Amino acid sequence: MKIVGLMSGTSYDGVDVVAAEFTRDGETLALRPLGHRSLDYPDDLRAEIGALLPPVATTIEAVCRLDNRLGEVFAEAAATGVELAGGAADAVVSHGQTVFHWVEAGRVRGTLQLGAPARVAARVGVPVLHDLRSADVAAGGQGAPLVPAFDALLLDAAAGPRAALNLGGIANLTVVAPGAPVLGYDVGPANALLDAAARRFLDRPCDLDGARAAAGRVHEGLLGLLLDEPYYAAPPPKSTGKELFHGRYLDDRLAALGEPVAADDVLATLTELTARTVADACDRHGVTEVIAAGGGVRNPTLRARLAALGEGRWRLRTTDELGVPAQAKEAYAFALLGWLSWHGLPGAIPSVTGASRAAVLGSWTPSGPSSAATPAEPPRRLVVVP
Repeated sequence: MKIVGLMSGTSYDGVDVVAAEFTRDGETLALRPLGHRSLDYPDDLRAEIGALLPPVATTIEAVCRLDNRLGEVFAEAAATGVELAGGAADAVVSHGQTVFHWVEAGRVRGTLQLGAPARVAARVGVPVLHDLRSADVAAGGQGAPLVPAFDALLLDAAAGPRAALNLGGIANLTVVAPGAPVLGYDVGPANALLDAAARRFLDRPCDLDGARAAAGRVHEGLLGLLLDEPYYAAPPPKSTGKELFHGRYLDDRLAALGEPVAADDVLATLTELTARTVADACDRHGVTEVIAAGGGVRNPTLRARLAALGEGRWRLRTTDELGVPAQAKEAYAFALLGWLSWHGLPGAIPSVTGASRAAVLGSWTPSGPSSAATPAEPPRRLVVVP
């Protein structure tokens, strides 16, 4: 079965596209990567997304317009994925762009991803799985993270406690260990605050290669204020996003500090925040190896700091060494979730999300008549019978 996976994360910088072929042999599912691409959002679309995200106010008109514009982008991405699959695919999994993750008192009440799946289905002519998080939320779960289903199958728990780390806008961790349930949760910001600082101080979408952070020094006072965030002390299951870690959040901490901090020092401090919170989580679970993926692995300053904090306790690697491109891992993970849902199998792990049951994820948008339906002439009238 060939599945196209589309993923746009909390950094909202573009769409990662993959094509994968799945073959099952008994208890083993083989994934053959068929290729991946990254399609950047144009600057005006990034600005449109940013203008709708919390804590700013918005309108339902703006939501509708963005939903359909994103649908056109995801439709183009899906067409690229079908090309990667050799010109034909059985299904597309389109995660969409998260614009709100509704959390109250540690409980997720709802989640919203935009991306007009009907436009995707119309473009590529195959069924599209979307809205992957809501079924887990309805079962009392966090709806995130969902990638642990992929990690739990890929990593060998018998090899000892190991962690899979994704460094996107948010850092999330999956932990597998012998004889223990799979654990996974959002640790805190990875690139979310770094990118917010880059936009504010550098007028750029990011600190490319962590160059400015490398030139700065950690400001211990600012770091202390940032580490006081209650989210870090909350036990899992837990999830977070731009609803908490956004530009105004950073502005508030800088204002509370009461003294100016140079741009490079802010970026160095935020890099240390990400590295410190991730390393603390890895140490807490006693892992011996951390296998990283996501945009953050392209930041040599962040990677070097993580490696230094783990030295002597755990080794830092990337998923490239396991045959999964680090920049495309989440998209491959969602392709797997599509395979699971296609076969009526759950894709969320209750020990990760806190749900009352393991949910089959997503809603299907067909590209035409259901394959299970018998073709028929359309009816010409309706009668009501007692």
